[in-house]
Amino acid sequence: MRIKAVVAYDGSRFMGYQCQKHTTNTISSHLYHALKKVGIESKVVGSGRTDRGVHATGQVIHFDIPSYWSDLTKLQTYLNRHLAPYIKIRTLQQVDQNFHARYSAKRRAYRYVLSQKPLTPFTAAYKHYHQISHKSILIEALKLFEGEHDFRFFMKTGSDTKSNIRTIYKATLYKHKDDIVFYIEANGFLRAQIRMMVDFLLKIDQDFLSLWQLKIQLEAKERFSTSLAPPSGLYLCRVIY
Repeated sequence: MRIKAVVAYDGSRFMGYQCQKHTTNTISSHLYHALKKVGIESKVVGSGRTDRGVHATGQVIHFDIPSYWSDLTKLQTYLNRHLAPYIKIRTLQQVDQNFHARYSAKRRAYRYVLSQKPLTPFTAAYKHYHQISHKSILIEALKLFEGEHDFRFFMKTGSDTKSNIRTIYKATLYKHKDDIVFYIEANGFLRAQIRMMVDFLLKIDQDFLSLWQLKIQLEAKERFSTSLAPPSGLYLCRVIY
């Protein structure tokens, strides 16, 4: 029986989502451990990987369970006992056996949280401090990202992809309490793409880069910046099927 799970986690506590040879402190490793504790030996497939320090409120995974685990509410409770306090399964549901957390996904959405107030020891791992100076220019810059582009100049070097073309359906910002939040939704993202995009946006806001330079880099004609915004402000918030 195939199960789809929506998972939230505090990325600051782990070395990233993907299992690694040199550490067991990854999201995947903890998920495998929790499943084994309740007698489930299954491959765990995520909708995508998140880097060290990146959080999730809506990561999606799938795994297969024996038929005797018919009570999904009880299974969710048991799993969360083993995953607490930094990982939580928000929902569990039975899906078609052909469902695939990664390949069935149509869109993925991320939020990047910018605190407008200085960070404290209790917020530093969950936001990035940057006071917005040119909100209207940032909105214009975000709109430039929308549509289909070759994002080869907005990805980490060494990435192994068949195509660098991605379609961004929505790129916007909004205010939430004392924060400014970038919301970016696309059919997929390249490695570190969003953090590189956000860093470029913040440099535009600081007058270090321009909208013209963003257009040129988006057209894959010339690189003006390849640095990354910190992972602390980034959240995988939704996967759409």
